[in-house]
Amino acid sequence: MQAASMKPAWMAVLLLPFLASPARPATPPPGVVIDHQPAPTGVYLGSPSIVVLPSGLYVCSHDFFGPNSTEHTSGLTRIFVSRDHGATWQKTAELHDQYWSSMFLLRNRLYIMGTTANNGRIVIRRSIDEGKTWSDPAYLTDGLGYHTAPVPVVVDRGRVWRAFEYHPAGSAFQAFILSAPIDSDLLDRSNWTFTNRILYLSGTAGGKTWLEGNAVLGPNHQILDILRVDDVEKAAIAELHCGVLQFSTVIDFPGGAKKFSIRYDNVSQRFWTLSNPALPSEPLSAEDPAAVRNTLVLMSSADLHHWQVEKTILSHPDPKFFAFQYVDWQFDGADIVAVSRTAFEDETGGAHSWHDANFITFHRIPDFRTTGTAHPDFPTPRPALP
Repeated sequence: MQAASMKPAWMAVLLLPFLASPARPATPPPGVVIDHQPAPTGVYLGSPSIVVLPSGLYVCSHDFFGPNSTEHTSGLTRIFVSRDHGATWQKTAELHDQYWSSMFLLRNRLYIMGTTANNGRIVIRRSIDEGKTWSDPAYLTDGLGYHTAPVPVVVDRGRVWRAFEYHPAGSAFQAFILSAPIDSDLLDRSNWTFTNRILYLSGTAGGKTWLEGNAVLGPNHQILDILRVDDVEKAAIAELHCGVLQFSTVIDFPGGAKKFSIRYDNVSQRFWTLSNPALPSEPLSAEDPAAVRNTLVLMSSADLHHWQVEKTILSHPDPKFFAFQYVDWQFDGADIVAVSRTAFEDETGGAHSWHDANFITFHRIPDFRTTGTAHPDFPTPRPALP
């Protein structure tokens, strides 16, 4: 589906009225709609990923899930491009056997990497024409049971690093990292090296398990895996030492019960993320923080252990049918550009639930390094960044 033209610029804090009656004309979701799938189809939209190409082209990918999708047999991913900085989007490709995927650039080539299906095999593809066409899928594993999300990759020490989890049926998530030399053929499985797999220590800081890890280059240039923790507002950190992945610690992290992406900004010399904090004012936050995704905030950290909420980006008063979640993003000069798995009202009555999103939307956060207005539950005492 081709999106409509860019709506008027949206403010850093967007509090939207809740329209209870689906019979009324639907309020469009904030941002720019990239794709839309009505809830009655039984197919929902997930796993948004975005890259900014050297040419200035934006490329977005997303997949489909739900009872009437093919997520358990062969994942379907769509590719969209924008040639006008996110104002409009056009679909350029559909990829089968591609699910839970994120895109990344390496040596001026575009890659998409994820699994073949829900808990499927690890798969990677390459595009040499800015996402218009793609190579055949290259399978990096034979067995099933692999899990991930649109998470970042790190390029360091002449290698590209990406986090995954192994999640066989009936088992907990086992975190690991795989890597390959940057000058190798990434579509050749023999070039990839897998670390050991480790389990979350059940009960640590109240959490049950971990998933959707980020490969991050830490302040001391160590390779880290920073993971979402179910079901507490914390994140877990594992460190790679001499090729061995080891559990390190659990930190306080607003929104840590949900997927997030962490990237480092050389200008501010801080790490940044967009997350969904379970606000104390939400009754659901205490019993199920992973289910509270109706507020999106921008956070930063100097050391990856202490996080500061910088400003509220999007919020809606209803956490049951509205969400701005699984947000992937990139730096674009002084701005951040982002794509969201968005649950919002539409002409058919809205999303099936907060989880079962009916939109993929594009958003721009202008001048992200400047201070803004944080949610009252998260004051912002830190001075403005340079």
